Amino acid sequence: MEAPKMRVLILGGTTEASAIARHLAQDPRFAVTLSLAGRTSNPAAAPGLALRVGGFGGSAGLARWLAEEKIAVVIDATHPYAAQISHNADTAAAERGLPLCTVIRPPWQPDPADRWQTVHSMEAAADALGTEPQRVFLSIGRQGVGAFLRAQQHSYVIRSIEPPEDNALPPDTTVIQMRGPFTLEDEIDLLRSRHIDVVVSKNAGGAATYAKIEAARRLVLPVVMIERPYKAGRHFVATAEEALDWLVARHAMSRSDRGV
Repeated sequence: MEAPKMRVLILGGTTEASAIARHLAQDPRFAVTLSLAGRTSNPAAAPGLALRVGGFGGSAGLARWLAEEKIAVVIDATHPYAAQISHNADTAAAERGLPLCTVIRPPWQPDPADRWQTVHSMEAAADALGTEPQRVFLSIGRQGVGAFLRAQQHSYVIRSIEPPEDNALPPDTTVIQMRGPFTLEDEIDLLRSRHIDVVVSKNAGGAATYAKIEAARRLVLPVVMIERPYKAGRHFVATAEEALDWLVARHAMSRSDRGV
C-alpha cells in the first residue's frame, strides 16, 4: 500500500518560499499548501500545489487550521520583516506539537564604502532624514509608508508592486509601480534620474534587491537602513536548499517512527 503523503504548510511570500514550493510540487512524498498574505494581487502557485491566500485569524486560528488540514510540518519562509506571522506560526506549531523550520536569509553587511545609518523602526528612519528637505527613495514596499507622514518636508519616490494607500502617502510623493528584479544599471539610472539624495531600505538580505544598495554605494549616497525585527522560531536555516534537506530528514524520521 502506498504510504500517505506528508502534509506540509509553507508560509510564503519570498523567493525562498517559491523555490521550496516549486521543488515540492514535483515530489510525490509531500502534499503541500502554500499560504500567502494576500498583499500582491493575482498570486500564482506552482502546478500541483494548493494555494491559500489571506490571514488565519492569529495563532489560534492557525492552530485550528493546522488541525483541520492534518498538517504534519510547517515551513515559515516569510519575509524577514513579517514578525507577526512568524510569532503566530511558532505559537501554533508548538500548540499542535508540530516541527517548524524558519527560513531567514542572512542580513546584508555594510561594505567599508557604504554610508549606512542603522535605525530600529520606520519612525526612526523618518526622523533620521533630518529637517532639511531631501529627495528620498523609499525602498520599503508599501507597508509602513505612513510613518513618513511625520517628515513631510521631504520629497519621496516609492517603488512597489502594489500601490500604497493614498492616505498613507506624504504630500510630495511619486509612486512607481514596478516588479523586480532590477539590475545595478537600473538602480543607478533610477537614483540619478530622480535626483535622489538618500535611500531608505529594509535590510532584506539576499541578492534579489541588493542592487539598490550597490547603486547607492557607487553614487556615494547615504542609506538609512532599518534593522530587522525579532523573528520567532526554533529551527532556523538560511536557504531553500537547507529547508528542503530538513524536510526530507523529517519525512525519513516519520517513516521510521511508523516502522516503514
